Amino acid sequence: MRQFLPQITPHLRVGLRWPDGLRALRYRNFRLFFFGQLISLIGVWMQSTAQQWLVYRITGSQLKLGTVTFMGFLPVLILSLFMGVIVDRLPIRKILVGTQSWFMFCAAALAIITFLDIVRYEYILVLALLFGIGNALDMPARQAIYTDLVDRPDLLNAIALNSSVFNGARIIGPAIGGFVVAQLGEAPAFAINSLTYIAVIAGLLLMQIQPKETASGGGGLQNLKDGLIYLFNEKRVLGLVVMVALFSVVGFSYLTLLPVFAQDVLDIGAEGFGLLLSAQGIGALVAALSLAFKGDKLPKGKMLIGSRVLLCFALLLLSFSRQTSISVIALIFAGFGFISKLALTNTLIQLIVPDGLRGRVLSSYTWAIGGFFPIGSLLIGYLGDIVGAPTAVLLSAISSLLLTIMGTLLFRETWRLY
Repeated sequence: MRQFLPQITPHLRVGLRWPDGLRALRYRNFRLFFFGQLISLIGVWMQSTAQQWLVYRITGSQLKLGTVTFMGFLPVLILSLFMGVIVDRLPIRKILVGTQSWFMFCAAALAIITFLDIVRYEYILVLALLFGIGNALDMPARQAIYTDLVDRPDLLNAIALNSSVFNGARIIGPAIGGFVVAQLGEAPAFAINSLTYIAVIAGLLLMQIQPKETASGGGGLQNLKDGLIYLFNEKRVLGLVVMVALFSVVGFSYLTLLPVFAQDVLDIGAEGFGLLLSAQGIGALVAALSLAFKGDKLPKGKMLIGSRVLLCFALLLLSFSRQTSISVIALIFAGFGFISKLALTNTLIQLIVPDGLRGRVLSSYTWAIGGFFPIGSLLIGYLGDIVGAPTAVLLSAISSLLLTIMGTLLFRETWRLY
């Protein structure tokens, strides 16, 4: 009777006729991931907005604001490459259920100490470190799960659509977070975030995922070595990872100073801070949807270089702006360039790397983002205290432009990718 049973793909693709630009939503597993993320990430951005505002409110220091970001990503810098070995050895769904539960606990703890009015800067640093430990494992696992959700031809569409969720939440979450902080304080924003993790955990538990190729036998260090050997021998992937790492230091850290722009440069308060983050999210959402609907029809390598250039000029505009409307426009363009660069880099790496090495190579990508971003945050926070936030962002823009020129010359293979 087996021959009469319907054939089911590993990703459970169904017949519902989603538009071609939304074709990844034809897969049941991806839909569960997509909608669970949509709810959870709104809470994440609410917490991010509230935490940044809380830190700057109680310390008044741009350096301390950058230090919190540094502590949150320090474990990614130290642990992420090793976590890739775990991702290649264990079921990714179980890993993500564990990390999301860990985040839920940390958010609840932050809500409680803030509600009881016993919150201190040192406590926030500790909780940021705990979040970072979870992120060191969650980030490579989250990137590696896409091949469990969709077939390879639909990878860019799935990554772009998930980026649209991330950035749609970036529009909604900060706006809600800024309103909640202005009206009720920071604690309710943290509590809501803790509850939203239930949605993504439930989605993960409902997925039907078949076993796939895992890392070959041998010790963890040998598996790590194999991944690094592949990375350094595959020059296309190496160039992509190196450029992400360098941009994480000099190009992405402007996000750390947005509370300073809201309070000191533009004088628009907590709700205005939410507006700035939402503007960044609007640009990023447009970029993600553009990639979802048109990305497969355009040369990805050239689009990647274009996204770097756009981000540089957006930061130049932001550094000179003293009006809210102009700053909003600058952040829309910055968000478009930022998410285009990350989504295209992620997609190109996944198209090149074989399944058995995916977790380890993607851990180098997440290490390049999350590991080097805190260094940039600490640096720009230090510069902000010395020369002011606008000048610090101007230096970031100039450095990013020089980096773009250097990367284009050194990694010419990028132009010819897909």
